[in-house]
Amino acid sequence: MADINAKVLVVGGGPGGYVTAIRAGQLGLDTVLVEQGGQGGNKEGGLGGTCLNVGCIPSKALIHAADAFHHAVEQSRAAPLGIKVERPTVDFPRTIEWKDGVVGRLTSGVGVLLKRHRVKILQGRAEMVDGKSCRIETDTGPQMVRAEHVVLATGSVPAALPNLPFGGKVISSTEALSLGKVPDRLAVVGAGYIGLELGMAYAKLGSKVTVIEALGRILPIYDAELVRPVARRLKALGVDVLVSTRAAGFPMTG
Repeated sequence: MADINAKVLVVGGGPGGYVTAIRAGQLGLDTVLVEQGGQGGNKEGGLGGTCLNVGCIPSKALIHAADAFHHAVEQSRAAPLGIKVERPTVDFPRTIEWKDGVVGRLTSGVGVLLKRHRVKILQGRAEMVDGKSCRIETDTGPQMVRAEHVVLATGSVPAALPNLPFGGKVISSTEALSLGKVPDRLAVVGAGYIGLELGMAYAKLGSKVTVIEALGRILPIYDAELVRPVARRLKALGVDVLVSTRAAGFPMTG
């Protein structure tokens, strides 16, 4: 493929990258954006980055569905207005399909905004050759891009623990957002806000959830006064919380 010459090259299509590319396009600069997410079936990233594809947006969609289900279950138990309904069930694959639809509509919107401002989008893995040149490994072959200015906005990926490598039943938050069914039991390692919001969502969907935190309390970087209502809610949902506890490993054959 012929080399591409541009004024600005942005590597990464997350909130930092696509906003930069759009602004460069608005200023009339010839701009190329490279994003590897979605290539070869890779779900990590994609236009919109982690937040839009496998983070903030899909997690909030799942939480919304879990809240609705939990409310329906509570109504079936209490019937405070005398209105009785059978205990609801959840068609989880359909829930995930709905969540993916929300994400798909928003990522499509990012693509439309980029094209509207004449940003050229390349899908593939970028490797810097020198300070001004970049090789993009696309599904159709390598593509060289040369630019006067390069912006690196590559984002982040989940980090496995040495004694809990990803694989099999050990998953990251990415896989937790696309499970095929609601698990009977779920152990969440880490009581930060990501672990707690996913743990609470699955508790509302019917999982027996245990949260494991190495430090002395949940949400350790937040003020204790703010943490107390979260702790009460975890208890009300039946979530077991183990603090000052380290996860030693997971028996893959168990």
